[in-house]
Amino acid sequence: MNYNQDFEINKITFNNNGLNSIQSQYFVSENWPVVYILNNNGVSQAYVGETIDTNSRIFTHLQTPSKSHLQDAHLISSRKFNKSVTLDIESNLIKYLHADGKYKLLNGNLGLVNHSYYQRDEFYWDMFKNIWNGLISKGIAQHSLEHISNSDLFKYSPYKTLSTDQRKNLMLIIDALLSENKKSVLVEGGAGTGKTILAIFLFKLMLTSDEDFNYREFGEDEKEFVDKVKQLKIKFPNPKMGLVIAMGSFRKTIKKVFRNINGLNSNLVIGPSDLEYESYDILFVDESHRLRKRVNLGPYFAIYDRVCNALKLDKLNTSELAWTQLRSNKVLYFYDAKQSIKPSDVDAVDFENLKNSSNSINVKLHSQFRVKGGNGFVDFVNNLLDNTFKNKEFKYNDTNYDLQLFENFSDFVNELREKNHKHQLSRFIAGYAWPWISKNDPDAYDIEIENIKLKWNSTAIDYINSDIDAQEVGCIHTTQGYDLNYAAIIFGPEIIYNPISKEIEIVKENYKDRNGTATIKDNAILKDYVVNIYKTIMLRGILGCYIYVCDENLRNYFKKHICLFEENKKPKVEIAELKEIKLIPFENSVPLYSLKVAAGALRLNEEFPSQQFILVPEGVRITKDHFACKIIGNSMSKIVQDGEIGLFKWYEGGSRNGLMVIAECINLQDSDYSSCYTFKEYYSQKVVTEEGWHHEKIILKPKSHDPSYQDIIIDPESIYERPIEVIGIFERVIE
Repeated sequence: MNYNQDFEINKITFNNNGLNSIQSQYFVSENWPVVYILNNNGVSQAYVGETIDTNSRIFTHLQTPSKSHLQDAHLISSRKFNKSVTLDIESNLIKYLHADGKYKLLNGNLGLVNHSYYQRDEFYWDMFKNIWNGLISKGIAQHSLEHISNSDLFKYSPYKTLSTDQRKNLMLIIDALLSENKKSVLVEGGAGTGKTILAIFLFKLMLTSDEDFNYREFGEDEKEFVDKVKQLKIKFPNPKMGLVIAMGSFRKTIKKVFRNINGLNSNLVIGPSDLEYESYDILFVDESHRLRKRVNLGPYFAIYDRVCNALKLDKLNTSELAWTQLRSNKVLYFYDAKQSIKPSDVDAVDFENLKNSSNSINVKLHSQFRVKGGNGFVDFVNNLLDNTFKNKEFKYNDTNYDLQLFENFSDFVNELREKNHKHQLSRFIAGYAWPWISKNDPDAYDIEIENIKLKWNSTAIDYINSDIDAQEVGCIHTTQGYDLNYAAIIFGPEIIYNPISKEIEIVKENYKDRNGTATIKDNAILKDYVVNIYKTIMLRGILGCYIYVCDENLRNYFKKHICLFEENKKPKVEIAELKEIKLIPFENSVPLYSLKVAAGALRLNEEFPSQQFILVPEGVRITKDHFACKIIGNSMSKIVQDGEIGLFKWYEGGSRNGLMVIAECINLQDSDYSSCYTFKEYYSQKVVTEEGWHHEKIILKPKSHDPSYQDIIIDPESIYERPIEVIGIFERVIE
């Protein structure tokens, strides 16, 4: 091991000879925590693990049929590793190696940890980035972490650490799957609460061999959870499952994800019409609010009618929701009523009836995982578009989330494209207020605002990943379900603000989605759909949301609650008037002595006159016995840094053992100085005799991060030759 490096990556052959070759290595022989990667380039498979007993763990893997075909082992070791660190690095490697795509991981997705520990963010994340770069250089990884973080394979990975909220609901879902009396589970949650992640996590869990789960990291307090997972695997040893997604674009994206997950394949991701042919033990229905009934289906009418006929259902009095019930023994719906956006979506009342059924269980996700603004931003969006602010002057302000309103469309376009250049995955999204002319005329433009011309998305499938330069504009149908870094939302002329009624209104003739307006006679219903669209697309951006509003009155309403880009672009700098604080001796200030106390070896200094008074922090109690001194040196760096000012109290007697003190050693002087002072931890050893007591030894101890500082020991022979006088007792740092 090169101790000038933070870590090493050592490759061995994954066989008995390779195992024998590492027996004398320090980190193996001394049972240090080690992270390892087992891989086979030929079949593109890998396994990631961590252990404090490398010899035993590697030997066990060699005896395991599912891993014995692997060829190489890479051991990652460091003198800076501890158990928390290696567990964290193991989890990150599993997440990123899976999304890197070079290998399919043999790991199960249960037991990944994600907890805080000392210097995780300050030090160990940088170490992980360096480890990743080392893996790239050794051919184990191929993409940068930045690239992977923006990939769908990472965003929708089953190798996620579930939150407390998700874990709690997973327990309830497993209970329902184990129950003989429960058929349906409705998992409700707003946009960004992790519904898709939970669905994919559980799907992978159900199809993973029990031996690949990391049960060893669960404590005794989680035994109930582990037992239920084991019961689940016993009840469903090889279940026939399908993940139903109604939206074609999002379905194609998740098919790609499943294609790269060991044990899964793209055929497991299906559309509702695929239920014509097969039944399932368990169906997962993601974005189930987008299941359809026989309204405004366009070309899909023929397919819809054919499936209804095959399932012997009345096409006029059924829906795709009924199809999922008919074709499954158990079914899980991941649902958000507020993301229902058009008349063809299954009525909310049908889901309510299902929720109220005796053979259903309902669970709810609360935590916001997508947007950095968290639940606070979600509440803000709801209040903004429902016009329900209690404080009519409230303006959104969160340093964690970049929300800005633009009055200049050119600034809006340029700023979004700049963010896309920096972060990638930044896209324009608009309400459906312009017809899709460019669909049939590639040379035409669809949207023109302030002489800037833009086109709708040129592809309806996977628009998010195809528009890499942010040149086009997506709509709700091509963005629902996706994560972006920045979302730039254009509020079109179909949504306005009435300054008289002080309500948001919809202009039906400006809404160009024909399937979204046909059959709607009540404008209030259309408003619900359109407002739901804008709420949904406003929650696409992880890092920020930029807004441009076509209607001037609506823009003015938004101005009351959202900061303008122009305000942030040219911030008004207000210089606060400096108020001179009058120093009142021993009420808010203490004398600062010119004495330079040595926090090092004893050092001769100048005399001990008072120079000035110095302000003490508010709330610190002081008396006339307090004074301040500047500390020089690093022998007390665990307590006071070089150059800081300490607050002391004159010593008036009593035990000094274990206290931090200023001490004067009388007879250590030279021709330039008359006395010497030092700052140390005081310790003395006393001897009690019939005549009384005397010091046997006085020790002045440094408390430094630098081990070169030594105790100053004054032994019996020196005590009276070089008497020590304690001057002051340290209380705190004041500067």
